Amino acid sequence: MSHPEPLTTTEAASVPLLWHGDVVVVGGGSAGCAAAVAAARAGARTLLVEAAGFLGGTGSAVLDTFYGFYAPGRSDRVVEGIGWELCRRLLSWDQAFERPNTYGAGTGVTYEPEALKLAWDELTEEASVETLLHCMVSRVVMDEERITEAIAETRAGSGRIRAKVFIDASGDAELAWRAGAAVERPGGERRVQPLTATFRLGNVDVTATPPGELHRLMRAAAESGDFTLPRTEGSAHRTVLPGVVHTNMTRVNGVNPLDPWELSAAERLGRRQVHEYTRFLRSRVPGYADSYLLGVSTRIGVRESRRLVGRYVLTRDDVLSARRFDDDVAQCGAPIEDHAGGSSTIWQYVGGDGDPTGMTYGVPYRSLLPEEVSGLLVAGRCLSATHDAHASVRSMAQCMAMGQAAGAAAAIAVSAGRPPAEIDVAELRTALMDGGALLDSPSRPRTREP
Repeated sequence: MSHPEPLTTTEAASVPLLWHGDVVVVGGGSAGCAAAVAAARAGARTLLVEAAGFLGGTGSAVLDTFYGFYAPGRSDRVVEGIGWELCRRLLSWDQAFERPNTYGAGTGVTYEPEALKLAWDELTEEASVETLLHCMVSRVVMDEERITEAIAETRAGSGRIRAKVFIDASGDAELAWRAGAAVERPGGERRVQPLTATFRLGNVDVTATPPGELHRLMRAAAESGDFTLPRTEGSAHRTVLPGVVHTNMTRVNGVNPLDPWELSAAERLGRRQVHEYTRFLRSRVPGYADSYLLGVSTRIGVRESRRLVGRYVLTRDDVLSARRFDDDVAQCGAPIEDHAGGSSTIWQYVGGDGDPTGMTYGVPYRSLLPEEVSGLLVAGRCLSATHDAHASVRSMAQCMAMGQAAGAAAAIAVSAGRPPAEIDVAELRTALMDGGALLDSPSRPRTREP
């Protein structure tokens, strides 16, 4: 589909002004919520725009476990700040618990998605973030290379939202793409990870079948020809709710999630796979015989779509060599987790391809900055990274850490009257650490940027 041309200020003048302030965050998922909270806490008048009727993004609509707060092979956290504040709230409500990961990706925080929606509502409201739900951005308004406004589509029609700094936390690099920033996107030889529809089953004996046995049964069922199971591993884990398991099993391959027809077909295929996996679990797996389907993810889970090509592109070598940067604004110990399109998943750990090492690498501020567009930051899974690096850094804890960094940077830019690319990074890092962010693990060996 054609690239939407930005509007000029004159062309957009006929659209009514809906909101104006300091910072606009597009996308109310893990990155966007954290960005909005950080910007508002720093004194910036902040608007958060979300297409759904709730906050939390994929965390609320598809998944129920945060990864990335812990690195494999270590017990201390590598991400705190706003993200861990959110977890503390969920834990205090008895709506979350910590558990080991099936594949050694580090301890996860499993939560109740309905509680997550409320927790984000509370955190954003307490920070005085203004929130527009059921709202999508369709165009951007540019003054030469600077983004100044966006056109928001609401139930009441179109409206202009004006800010000094915009943060693209859409997951799909919507603002960056519409503003003319360089992005990588699916198509041709450029592959992206498969899509997954998750589901929940009730009335399950969660202790009856260990993960290793479940995977053996999946492989046997697929080889028998009695079931069509495109993925022969995955997780079915306990939840906050007694007798309820959450699954991450289905796999929809070869889809461009930016193509409306392909994405629509993927939603339908994902639901068909859910019913096939449910049939398998009920008929072949101990503990599931009397289970029933409680629900399917609100939308199919998209791991990867557009990615910014920014001032720095985080690479596979950066990840595996545990590289650090002078402008680190987050750290990550999550392995490269490439679902690859086959029946299994490829895992490669920070510091090497073998066992978990507990090492971390840095996420540089430059990976949140486009080259071509001023007044814009990105955060979350649309950051500037290669396919392989993205398969590590896309974990939700890192998305929250990037969001906090983008929000803090936006507030500093507004206060200083400078574009985000020209702020003092030392000031940003100090602000992040004052806000509880963890930017380094000095006791861990690491490689500095060459």
